[in-house]
Amino acid sequence: MAILLDGKALGLAIRETVKHDVDTILRETGVTPHLAVILVGDDPASQTYVKGKENACRNAGIRSTVIREPADVTESKLLSDIDALNADPDVHGILLQLPIPKHLDPDRIIPKIDVRKDVDGFTPENVAALANGRPRLVPCTPRGVMRVLDHYGIAVAGKDCVVVGRSQIVGKPMAALLLNGNGTVTVCHSKTRDLRVETRRADILVVAIGKTRMIDASYIKPGAVVIDVGISKVDGVIAGDVDFDSARTVAGWITPVPGGIGPMTIACLLENTLVCCRSLIGGPHD
Repeated sequence: MAILLDGKALGLAIRETVKHDVDTILRETGVTPHLAVILVGDDPASQTYVKGKENACRNAGIRSTVIREPADVTESKLLSDIDALNADPDVHGILLQLPIPKHLDPDRIIPKIDVRKDVDGFTPENVAALANGRPRLVPCTPRGVMRVLDHYGIAVAGKDCVVVGRSQIVGKPMAALLLNGNGTVTVCHSKTRDLRVETRRADILVVAIGKTRMIDASYIKPGAVVIDVGISKVDGVIAGDVDFDSARTVAGWITPVPGGIGPMTIACLLENTLVCCRSLIGGPHD
C-alpha cells in the first residue's frame, strides 16, 4: 500500500512560515504584502477558488483585493485594470483568475502584467526564465509538486519522470522543473500513441490531464511516485485524475485528492506573493 504524500499538512506549515515572514516585513518596513486578483464573470469554480485565496491571504496577514468584472468585459477594460495595478506601489502581486471568457485572449492579456508582480509565473519573461533553468516566479501548482517531492526526500535526479498533460499552467512548467532537477522527462498528451506504455515507465508520474479517475493501477509502475494534480466533483464527491483506490495498491507514494496538491498550490501562491513583495521593496527573495 502506497505511502500518502500529505500536501495539506505541508501546506499548513508553509502558511505558518509565510505568516511569520509577513509579520517580520511589516515590523521592519511597515509594508503589508498585497495580492490583487482579477475575477471575470461568475464561474462557480472560479468564485470558489478566489474565495479560498482570499481566506488564505487573510490568515497569513497578506492584504487581498478582488477586482470583479462582468463576463462581457472588454479587453481594453481588463488591460486598464492591469495597468492600474502595475502602477500601484501598494500592490505587490497580480493574478488573473483563469479561465476567462472566450472573447478574451489570455495570450494578449497576461503579458501585460508586470513581470515583478506575476505571482502565477505566466508572463513570457517568467516562462522563459524557467525554461532556461533560472526560475524566479514559478507557477504555483508545479512549484507545489516540487515542494512535496523535496519534503518527502524523493529525488528527481536520474529518475524517469512522466507528465500527463501539456497545459501552460501545469504540464509544461512541471516538465521544465523536473528537467531542471535532472530528471529524464516525457510529456504525454492527447496525441500520445499508447499512454499506458509511457506511464508504466515512470518512476515519478505527474497527472494533470483533466479526466476524472482515468489513471488506474494498470498505468502505474510498481513502487512509482504518483502525483495527482486533477480535481473534479463526481456525484458530490471530490476526485482527481487518478483512481486513488486502485492506484494506491501499486504505487509506492501517492497524493490524495483532496488534501494533496491543492493545498500546496495555495501555499505556493502565498510564497510567490511574498517573493514579489520582497523584490519590490528591495529586500531579499527566494
